[in-house]
Amino acid sequence: METQTEQKEEQSHRKFVIPGELLGEGRAGHGTYYEGGKVYSKFIGLAEEKNGVHFVIQLGGVYSPKKGDGVIGKIEEIIFSKWIVDINSPYEAVMTLSDAVEDFIDLTKTELSKYFDYGDIIFAEISTVSKTKQINLSMKSHKCRKLRGGRLIKVTPTKVPRIIGKGGSMVEMVKQLTGTQIVVGQNGIVWVKGDNEDLATEAVLLIEEKSHVKG
Repeated sequence: METQTEQKEEQSHRKFVIPGELLGEGRAGHGTYYEGGKVYSKFIGLAEEKNGVHFVIQLGGVYSPKKGDGVIGKIEEIIFSKWIVDINSPYEAVMTLSDAVEDFIDLTKTELSKYFDYGDIIFAEISTVSKTKQINLSMKSHKCRKLRGGRLIKVTPTKVPRIIGKGGSMVEMVKQLTGTQIVVGQNGIVWVKGDNEDLATEAVLLIEEKSHVKG
């Protein structure tokens, strides 16, 4: 059994890292990947090295963006031909005009706020994540849309699969029992709308609380 002193020493050797951060040479363990003779972090978390093997323990409360994820975001800023979107991540997300609107838009005659304005809540898909963690969003999927009204619930991103359930079974059950609309973002943001928003919120938070995710 480790003593408290040994546990403290082990914790002190861990360092906070972000996705893509160089960890060094050696072998790639859990939460890392090997590229060009070097080992890099996959996640936001705590990195450690044991016997030449690098590991990263992912921090459950922080969302690490991935291509193809459906996320719920808030329009924070409008800059010429793009929107800046808060997606509950340490990294900035951008949605360009071509990824948001199919029609040709004359920017000299049309305000972008006509389509998505400051404070609007959207469900979008992550189309690309660069090595420097620049995130691009797209509204081209049929699932993507503006979310009007309702309320937002923040949950631990690693608990999202349990909230959704196998094949969407868990969230579908909550929707049917409460008569509400529910959209779950992979980034740990859940949108709820309907007459029983309080009950639906309670149910979502209860599922999160009772879920036990290994990792």
